[in-house]
Order: sequence, then structure tokens, then C-alpha cells
Amino acid sequence: MTDQTAHDADEALLARVAWLYYNDGLTQSEVGEILNLSRIKVSRLLDAGRTSGLIQLRINSRQRGCLELETRMKQQFGLSDCRVIPESISEDTNMRIGQAAAQYLMQKLSPGDSLSVGWGDTVTHSIRMLGYTAQERGVGLYSLTGGVQTYVEGMREANWHRNVNIIPAPLVVSTPELAQALMQEPTVATLMAKALEADYKLVGIGGISETATVVSHGYIPPAEIDPLRRGGARGDILCRFYDRGGAGLALPLHERVIGVDLDQLRESNKVIGAAGGATKTGPILSALRGKILDILVTDEPTALALLDAAEV
Repeated sequence: MTDQTAHDADEALLARVAWLYYNDGLTQSEVGEILNLSRIKVSRLLDAGRTSGLIQLRINSRQRGCLELETRMKQQFGLSDCRVIPESISEDTNMRIGQAAAQYLMQKLSPGDSLSVGWGDTVTHSIRMLGYTAQERGVGLYSLTGGVQTYVEGMREANWHRNVNIIPAPLVVSTPELAQALMQEPTVATLMAKALEADYKLVGIGGISETATVVSHGYIPPAEIDPLRRGGARGDILCRFYDRGGAGLALPLHERVIGVDLDQLRESNKVIGAAGGATKTGPILSALRGKILDILVTDEPTALALLDAAEV
């Protein structure tokens, strides 16, 4: 993490503590419970904010507008929680949102908890950042799909070697019959069940374009993107494509995917979607309409675009 990223993370936490305490009128103990901090830590953060000048009659932070957006997002889309990070034109959006999702999970995951994850660039950034915290707290990691190499790359850089449980299969196999047989294997079925039972589930959200992750990783040929789009696809989660309302599409591809499907994810709890950027507004909005996500981590421009789109 860069010095600037670490500074932004500290400021974001301080701003959030101040907002909950001063704006929402919560006690220090209640703030601590929400953010997984001790009451003493909350008190020290408030003292630091007052001493530094960040906290005066209002919260002097670029995070303030994001906190207001979080409230609006939760109300508009029925989310149980939301994190919105400030706009930045100088850093990679996927990296920043992945790190924000990791910071959110650092506040939420307790010792012995479990986390299941999808795959993709944004989620990989989260895994890299979570490695030390996961090792320290004994957090178990589960994959929500096959595709061993995709997960291993992020975990190798995070030094996350213990308590790792990856479905031992490709993400996409050659035939529906093979996919069905693999998912009925006791080892695979058990891992998928545990992934769905995890305390938190973190997934990325893919767009429908020739540069999408499913294309760059070779799961979908570029030539199939336009037919998918014309067939009503608006986004994908875990290599499962869905329409404008967030309903899964009946595609032959889905019969060859090894992993959790959208209905299973929808019925689960504490599903975090991490995504942002102009090309992701439509896919995120459709996922929110379909109630696939409980929690969203995104950036300020995307949150504003989502709220504007929801009013149309």
C-alpha cells in the first residue's frame, strides 16, 4: 500500500467514526461495534480528529460527501451497507475499489471468520491486501468458483497460504455433463456449500465488452460479446450473465461453469459487490435491481451515476 493510500484509509476511518458519532448520534461503544473497533480506539480517533482540525463543527474531509452518498445508496437500493470512496483521476479504479473492499472486510472480519471470493481484477486486489489480516485472525478463504490459477495468483502475492480452500476444477469445462459430474463430487459440493455459508462473500461485477475479464481470461471469445449484448446480457458475476433486471440468462455457457450460480448467491447473506467506473454503471445497476448484492463498495462518480440512473 502506498503512503498516500494508507493516509486515505486512515482518514476514511476517522471520518466514518466522526460521522457515526456526531451526525448519527451513536455512542462510542455503538460506533466501535459497527466498525469492529474498541471503545478506546474510537475515543482516540475522535481526539485525533479534533486535534488535527479534521473535526470541527462539520467533518472537514472529502469523505463527507461519500458518507452522504452511502446513506442515499442504502435507501435507494435497499442495501444493508455501502462504502463509497472519493473520486480519483490518478489511480487505477479497480485497485482502489479492491483496496476499499479489503479495508471494509478488515473492519468486519473477526478471528475465526470465513470469507468466500469470486475472481477478477478488483477481487484480486482485495485478496492481496487482506493476506496479513487473514493470517493474523485465522480467517478461512473459500473460492466461489473453479479456476485455480486465477485465485492462486492473488494469494501468492498476499502470502495467504493457510486456511485456503479452492474448488479443484476449472472455471469452465468442455461439456455440461462434465460440469454436472464435477459439482456432484463430494469434495467440490462440500467446498461450494462452505463458500455459501461464509461470513462474507466478495464478488466482482463484469461488464459486457470486448475488454471484460471473462474475455481477457479466454472464457468468452470476443466475437460472442455482441450476441450476448443483443440477447439482453447487462453484466456478469462469477461468469453468470444476467439481464437488465438482474435475472440470470439461460445460456449454454452456464451449463459448463463450475461454481455458485446467481440464485444461490441471491439467497445468501452478506454478499459484497466491489466495482466501479463508467463501464460498470449498467452492470452494477442491474445487479442491484436483481437483489444479488447486500453490500456495495464503489467510488463517488459511480454512486452518483447509479442514483441518477435509478431515477430514470
